[in-house]
Amino acid sequence: MIRKDYYDVIIVGAGPAGSTTAKFAAQNGAKVLLLEKDREIGVPVRCAEGVGAKGLLRIVGKVEPNWIASTITGFRLVSPDGTAVDARWGDCGYCLDRKVFDYELANIAAREGAEVVTKAYVNGLIKDDNGRVLGVKLKQMGNDVEVRAGITVGADGVETRVGRWAGLNTFTKMRDMESCAQFTIADLEVDQDMCEFVFSNQKVPGGYLWVFPKGNRTANVGIGISGEYAGKRSALSYLKDFVEERFSGKPILSTLCGGVPCSLTRKQISGDGFMLVGDAAHQVNPISGGGIVSGMYAGMVAGKVAAGAVRDNNFSAKRLEEYDKEWGRSIGKDHERFYRIKEAVFDFSDDQLNKLAQEVLKIPIPERSLMRIFKAALKTRPKLIFDVIKLFT
Repeated sequence: MIRKDYYDVIIVGAGPAGSTTAKFAAQNGAKVLLLEKDREIGVPVRCAEGVGAKGLLRIVGKVEPNWIASTITGFRLVSPDGTAVDARWGDCGYCLDRKVFDYELANIAAREGAEVVTKAYVNGLIKDDNGRVLGVKLKQMGNDVEVRAGITVGADGVETRVGRWAGLNTFTKMRDMESCAQFTIADLEVDQDMCEFVFSNQKVPGGYLWVFPKGNRTANVGIGISGEYAGKRSALSYLKDFVEERFSGKPILSTLCGGVPCSLTRKQISGDGFMLVGDAAHQVNPISGGGIVSGMYAGMVAGKVAAGAVRDNNFSAKRLEEYDKEWGRSIGKDHERFYRIKEAVFDFSDDQLNKLAQEVLKIPIPERSLMRIFKAALKTRPKLIFDVIKLFT
């Protein structure tokens, strides 16, 4: 149960971005309330579960073995004609067990002093006559509750009702909204240290298919397609065709569907008395659709800024804009570059993708890095080569 009617910081949503915000705000002296609408943190899983090791370590300091389903050292790109291009990461990656990982992140926030409450369904904001956010309205254990705060953080996903209630335009262009579906499939013979990405305008228009190994002969097999195409045929339908072709008859352990905003970060991610983090702020990598580490990084920044605002007793838009600026200076700039590259690459025809695969195969495997692959893909767009160099050096 919620113990008080006022906190320094209230965070709506206990995914990785929300729990990380709670951790760093509490660690830096703020009184924090972390709210989760589901009855158990980490369930249901809404993610392909892949992360880069270096980025994750930057935020958590130490990766616990029980968070990791598999360690990824390489990747395979498959062109429309079936040509497979293998390469190695400069750094290893992980396929997480999100049920364990999310639960532990919330537990870490609790150990830092955050109060964590589940089955807390936020259904509105408390605002003053000037529109400043003063807290949340929610239903918890059948009771209507109002809790006030200096800062309210929306970590409530792509739909971000907190952002909409705060007065922001939460519209996302259909082209930038990826419609996603995923099966976790058992009894598979796949390389357990290799992620696979399949590109084909016929099989996966405006996106890609993925196979992420999870150990014990299981893998997350999923698809993300541009919203421009999803209105004509569902992502789940494309995924079923791929699975029937590639993994026919294999047991499907779980199914999930959802949307991922592969767009630029929202122009405004804070205001008077509020902030947005993670998918709510569109802090997903626009080209890969990965948002765990970037959302956690945003949570780290937001948590520190929130704690500083609490110490200053200043929750104004101008004070909280420090968060927007820090995000823009760091990962935000990279996401702008990734977005420009995405806009170029995702318009490739199948013939162009096939020719690219043949060209990349000429690169010796020890030199077959992501930077070399993107430079080969964008050789007809020299201005974007500078974006690639800045991203990977």
